[in-house]
Amino acid sequence: MTRYLSAEALAAETPAARRRRVSTLLRRFRGEYDAVCGLRHEGPLQLLVATILSAQCSDEMVNRVTPTLFERYSDAAAFAAADQADIEAAINSLGLFRNKAKSIRGTCTILVEQYGGQVPATMDALLALPGVARKTANVVLGNAFGIASGVVVDTHVQRLSQRLGLTTQTDPVKIERDLMDLVPRERWVEASHTIIWHGRKCCAARRPACDQCLVADLCPRLGVET
Repeated sequence: MTRYLSAEALAAETPAARRRRVSTLLRRFRGEYDAVCGLRHEGPLQLLVATILSAQCSDEMVNRVTPTLFERYSDAAAFAAADQADIEAAINSLGLFRNKAKSIRGTCTILVEQYGGQVPATMDALLALPGVARKTANVVLGNAFGIASGVVVDTHVQRLSQRLGLTTQTDPVKIERDLMDLVPRERWVEASHTIIWHGRKCCAARRPACDQCLVADLCPRLGVET
């Protein structure tokens, strides 16, 4: 029978012990999942647009619309010059499609006017773009430029971080700070990907497959009904 990390053991865990547990968690995840971005893209601009589209949508949903979208709009100038209604029509199967179309046009207009149509590779510059918050900026910097600026905190990372006892926070920014303290910087990008894949494949929101979990012995089962 699988033994789970007890609440008592979790409460007594020192910061050093928690970092060792995180290291073991990530090592097991690395052996099971590929640390790759789930959004299909070619280059920084496509990744930026796809990540804006992914808000409150699954990667699978985004991947269904982006091939046609990127064929029609090949660069930032094409997006900036497009009629917003045309972009909306291309992405109307996604939630919040009107706001996303507005953000994409606004972002690409700034890219053309200020960056020669290129995506900037700094956190501050990315955060100044419409529709871009820390999660999107971290995705672009980590995957398009290889810059470990932080840990991507999406719904999967938030859920698993809480269940695994890595944070007691609910705000994504505060969760990210806790994870950045626990995970070595050189593994921030990898950690984001493998935690996300574990959330998709095993630790689902409603029915986590705890009996099949490769880190069950390291998990206090926080937030999981037993």
